[in-house]
Amino acid sequence: MRACLFVLSLLSALLLITDRIPAADIFAEQRRTMVSHYIKGRGIKDLKVLAAMGKVPRHLLVEERYRHSAYADHPLPIGEGQTISQPYVVALMTEALMLKPTDRVLEIGTGSGYQAAVLAEIVQEVYSIEIRQRLAERASARLKDLGYPGIRVRYGDGYYGWEEKAPFDAIIITAAVNHIPPPLIRQLRAGGRLVLPLGSTGFTQTLTLVTKGAGGELDVQQLSPVAFVPMTGEALKKR
Repeated sequence: MRACLFVLSLLSALLLITDRIPAADIFAEQRRTMVSHYIKGRGIKDLKVLAAMGKVPRHLLVEERYRHSAYADHPLPIGEGQTISQPYVVALMTEALMLKPTDRVLEIGTGSGYQAAVLAEIVQEVYSIEIRQRLAERASARLKDLGYPGIRVRYGDGYYGWEEKAPFDAIIITAAVNHIPPPLIRQLRAGGRLVLPLGSTGFTQTLTLVTKGAGGELDVQQLSPVAFVPMTGEALKKR
């Protein structure tokens, strides 16, 4: 009898503990695999970036029909002819910015909001501009639902930046451009970093890191070949 009572008490205790455990994230193992194989395994070393990539629920920032592929290392369509970048490229661009928690970051091309979420896991202030209104509205709503109060999303032409929030410590452009937009250089703080896919907007580009010196001079470093959809906007139509 005592043995039965002990077993019942143990089962009751286990049930109470189980009730307090949140529902398991069925994608957690896929995220761990993504980080270990596709990101850390390919040379990303920044612990802040690795932690951010391991935390952000990428499957909730893509269309439901693509969730099964959310943690594969390739781009996915997000509508409007746009894509969400492959995880390795997101990590590579984020690491190149050498972010500190106090940095203010500007993102050009919100897309699904995934890159902004990764940035927000590292810094307190993220400003993101999306030229497609539906994408901007969708990303803003998703990011709020996921609990990212430090991200501000604006519908507009990212070529001109976000002047009233400048200067920025770091700027990231997530679409291909054939030149560095001058307004973004002006809005970059001295010592700030800008990372962008620079080159032909019809084929491949070179992921490029631009560092602004104290006197406004630019140090340009080429990182890796990449392929992004082209940046759009009125200023680019004139070139």
